[in-house]
Amino acid sequence: MVEWLEYAAAWLVLKSLGLLPRPLARTVGAWMVTLAYCFRPPLRRAALFNLRLAFPEWTDAERRRSIRRLVRHLGWMGGEFSQFPKYTRENIKQVVVLDGFENFAAARRRGKGVLFLTGHMGAWELAPFAHALYGHPLHFLVRPIDNARVDVLVNRYRCLSGNRPVDKNQSARAMLSILGTGGTVGILMDQNTTREEGVFVDFFGIPACTSTGLARIALHTDAAVVPGYICWDATLRKYRLRFGPAVQLVRTGDWEADVRENTARFTRVIENYARCYPDQWLWVHRRWHTRPPGEKPLYPF
Repeated sequence: MVEWLEYAAAWLVLKSLGLLPRPLARTVGAWMVTLAYCFRPPLRRAALFNLRLAFPEWTDAERRRSIRRLVRHLGWMGGEFSQFPKYTRENIKQVVVLDGFENFAAARRRGKGVLFLTGHMGAWELAPFAHALYGHPLHFLVRPIDNARVDVLVNRYRCLSGNRPVDKNQSARAMLSILGTGGTVGILMDQNTTREEGVFVDFFGIPACTSTGLARIALHTDAAVVPGYICWDATLRKYRLRFGPAVQLVRTGDWEADVRENTARFTRVIENYARCYPDQWLWVHRRWHTRPPGEKPLYPF
């Protein structure tokens, strides 16, 4: 019964917002997420604690202001997500503009596939959707939502522009096949993971357990790793989908050392974005939850 209620609620929200004009959908989405955030004390504590770690020079007032903007951006993304059925190749330029696309194009020409390095930045659900509407559909790595019916609903929206999901738990063989044919795989790699799945690399100067999957697949296939993220441009009143130059992989012959160093390089890309756009990265996630052996928990809650 609970699963059906969750599905019904998700369906109703998406359909209701989808009926609204885009500006109103974004506004209502921001109200809804702000209200939900007010009733989630753990998220508020995590966001404030994370910003104290990342920006110790800020005042708490500055941190709270950044969090309020983040919550608004999350609500805007919800509004955008509801509008996916309305977006087409003809009108996507009214919502998203490309920046640095030549970096992605150069990586594609290498013919070994592209790994799209990104994270929970800006309206991250909009990035691959717009990328596909611009003529470049991709596969994206996802962890299935616990509610199977909601998972199907969400993926139906995500795939309207031609993208396809890859289950994170069954990804290795699928990714090798996609990259082997010159395809593109998008990977979010900015969240905490277990010691068994990751290595500790610095994120804002603090060791953070980070998945090594992207580094391992890149070293194995020689696919280009292209940083990409989407950010809100207040001057344009549009989103910018930005592509950076492919990250130069380190290859010393020591496999595990190379995995660690390249994971650190990819993490610095994420950190640089979060420093440039601190109100558009997902601070509510406990990024430093897993600690090195023998180290006490970092979060006091």
